[in-house]
Amino acid sequence: MDLANCPRCGKLFARHFRDICQNCYKELEAEYEVCIEYLRKNKGATITVLSEDTGVSIKQITRFIREGRISLYNAPNLSYPCEVCGVLIRDGNMCDNCRSRLRTEVRNLETDETLKARRMNELRNGATYQIGDRLRERE
Repeated sequence: MDLANCPRCGKLFARHFRDICQNCYKELEAEYEVCIEYLRKNKGATITVLSEDTGVSIKQITRFIREGRISLYNAPNLSYPCEVCGVLIRDGNMCDNCRSRLRTEVRNLETDETLKARRMNELRNGATYQIGDRLRERE
């Protein structure tokens, strides 16, 4: 039997299939049902309106969306925050701006790594300028 503390409430529970205790699981399911019922009646709701009217946190609603439990297909105004900057998005984890910035940073890092590798090869092959060469030129 694997015992753990529930990350939501801190109570000790026997972890079998879930990472939270049975009581917290029931609360999450109740929150999910409240969100689904609200969205059935109010298809044009945004995530902030859904959160305010149901009492479910934006973080939890986002988790429901990412788990695929709440579909954005029938909710045209529902979107969730980008993990980096917080701009509202409808798919993925990052907005287009953050994604393109990340690509640029990776490209720059790859370029820096290529330059470092080239310099290391030059050092190993002796193709670089040595201190002794500098001293000989001064004479």
